[in-house]
Amino acid sequence: MNCMTRYAHRSQEWLPAPGLHLRDLRAGTKPTASAQRAKELIGKVRSFLLILLTLWTPLLIAQEQTDASPKKPGSSLIDYLLNYLNMAGTKKSSEFVPMTQAERNRLYFKTMMNPLGFVKAGFSAGIDQANDKPDEWEQGASGYGKRFANILGQYSIQRTVTYGLGSALHEDNRYFNSGKKGFWPRTGYALTSGILARHDDGSRHFSISQVGGVAAGAFLARLWLPPSQSSAGDGAVSFGITMGSNAGFGIVKEFLPDLGRALAKKHKKPATGSGDTAPHGVACSATKDAKTP
Repeated sequence: MNCMTRYAHRSQEWLPAPGLHLRDLRAGTKPTASAQRAKELIGKVRSFLLILLTLWTPLLIAQEQTDASPKKPGSSLIDYLLNYLNMAGTKKSSEFVPMTQAERNRLYFKTMMNPLGFVKAGFSAGIDQANDKPDEWEQGASGYGKRFANILGQYSIQRTVTYGLGSALHEDNRYFNSGKKGFWPRTGYALTSGILARHDDGSRHFSISQVGGVAAGAFLARLWLPPSQSSAGDGAVSFGITMGSNAGFGIVKEFLPDLGRALAKKHKKPATGSGDTAPHGVACSATKDAKTP
């Protein structure tokens, strides 16, 4: 009997703890919930960044080729991209002009109706569906709908609070290219853009509206999320990851116009002929005239 008891006890030592997956056993340790959640969110940012650079590079080329031209087919896609990234086009910080309230209103409603926001929400909901996150929500269309609504809700709260506070405090969170030279000065400028905003005089200060919007989206979502993700700690993790991703995307925004210009230059068609080369017909005519007395 004692032998059976010892055998059962040793067997239990090899049983996985509740919620511990096989991949965690292979790793040798059980990751904490916050670390796992942070890893998933970082994976989403990395995947979305890859999609951004892969699918939207042609739009950057088109933008550089049509900056001085009237709008052409496809320019609306460029507008959607710049609006989603909250970029002031390819304007530099020295070209900053404060927005009127009417311009703020138009920018907000355009942001809320931007189809790229819905695409991003659908993409993120698909990743959460594959990871069964949160696990209280079922699979299938119903579970996907809840995950999609959750992401879209957080995004909408974040943008709405940022718009309201920005209007009241005259903060402009659009990204303007630094106009600086060198990789590190530009990178430093880009990283700080996640927490700084411009006032009407063009000076940059701590962005209450941007940080407040991210905090509102992260913590208010706990009201509808299930118990596994409804704690204040979960909200803090979501807030930190979103702020970090905003800083990372600042680097993308800073160097994205450079990528567009480089690709546009590479794909630019070579000039047909030079200034000192005459067309074939003109050369023949000139030779004939030279032979005529």
